[in-house]
Amino acid sequence: MTETGPIVVFANFLSDLAVDLDEGQILTTWAQQAPRKAWLLRPGDVFVTPVPLSREFLRYVCDLTGVPPDSVAVVEVPPAGAVPLARAVRLAGLVEQVRALAGDRGAALLPTALDASAIAFARDIGIGVHPYPTVEAAEAALRMTMLLNTKTGFRETAGRLGMRLPAGRMCRRPEAESVVRELLRDHEGVVVKPDRSAGGHGMRFVSRDELRGGANLLLDAVGGPGGKWVVEECLDVAESVSIQLEVTASGTRALFSGAMRTLQGSFTGYASPLPPSCAHLAGELEEWGTALGRHLADHGYAGPFGLDGLVDMDGVAYASESNIRRTATTTPHSMVTRLTSGSAEPHPAWSVSKGWTRSPMDFEGALARLRASRLAFDPERGEGVVLYADAPPDGRSWRYAVIARSAGDVEEQDAALAEVLEFEEG
Repeated sequence: MTETGPIVVFANFLSDLAVDLDEGQILTTWAQQAPRKAWLLRPGDVFVTPVPLSREFLRYVCDLTGVPPDSVAVVEVPPAGAVPLARAVRLAGLVEQVRALAGDRGAALLPTALDASAIAFARDIGIGVHPYPTVEAAEAALRMTMLLNTKTGFRETAGRLGMRLPAGRMCRRPEAESVVRELLRDHEGVVVKPDRSAGGHGMRFVSRDELRGGANLLLDAVGGPGGKWVVEECLDVAESVSIQLEVTASGTRALFSGAMRTLQGSFTGYASPLPPSCAHLAGELEEWGTALGRHLADHGYAGPFGLDGLVDMDGVAYASESNIRRTATTTPHSMVTRLTSGSAEPHPAWSVSKGWTRSPMDFEGALARLRASRLAFDPERGEGVVLYADAPPDGRSWRYAVIARSAGDVEEQDAALAEVLEFEEG
């Protein structure tokens, strides 16, 4: 973070950076993960969140990080529909409260997504944007940030930077069906991706059989009637992988890599490090990511970003998209690093997952089960399960992290947790 002053952790999941704000429902769903940003808090920091934090969860986070609960401030912003978080803060009349909490201590805004509204908000309340030297520097990075969070922007840039890409084409929605049919002449299946989407939202997998007999291509409404789309060959995928990196003043550095768990292109979990079947790709992924980082730095960007890839059955990697923002794994990795920094295992294996309990439970109930079974994270051993995102609204769909010495130990604890919390199978 910053050495000079407090951070205003700004959980702006409702942002137009990766998905149009018209897709309000999916953004609202993603925003339920905002409590995980509490793992970034240090004494003096401020947390602006679009969803409430339970007292139990905040106390749990503070116990594990050693941060006194009364040394941080939490500003809960009431729902305001499909509008950026900065606008929701204004609509709720909370701007002065955030400004007062940030004070004149050299504070900086740490947004989940670097978008125009977050930058304008930082300027309005008179603070910087982490990790940029000035608000103007953050603003200068915005054009490239917006471009590389699109599928077309990434595909064009990745091609120029020499990354291996699946065969494909970029097109507008009215031409999508003809492009799909053209690519299906040479490939058994294709994936059709809206330009501005994240987490697999709006993606469509199409096989030759589906368009036989005059059937029409049905696409999600995302992107509007004239929006851009990418149509690519559907690879026979063995693994979905990603590498997370960071652009700093001294260059681009790789932070971690791992395998993503996906369902129909949608992110469901992550495990680091890369599995043995993909370990040979670490160098190539880092080479691609470093090239992308240099490109980002040349256009003023600073901070974390992710590069996703697909590995085919022959063990060959293909670049699939970039996420120029804090991703679903950035904060969990920061949490893991923080929780294990003083333990006997400072570089553990770890995973993040989601499981559905057979019946609803509250945060204290779930934590009590972990502690009784000795699965709860132990700071001395640097291992265990962390409930990293508070109790879910439905009391059943729990997000959790497993930290252990090896990937095998992570899998063992994961299986044990499924029994302790009585997860549904499948």
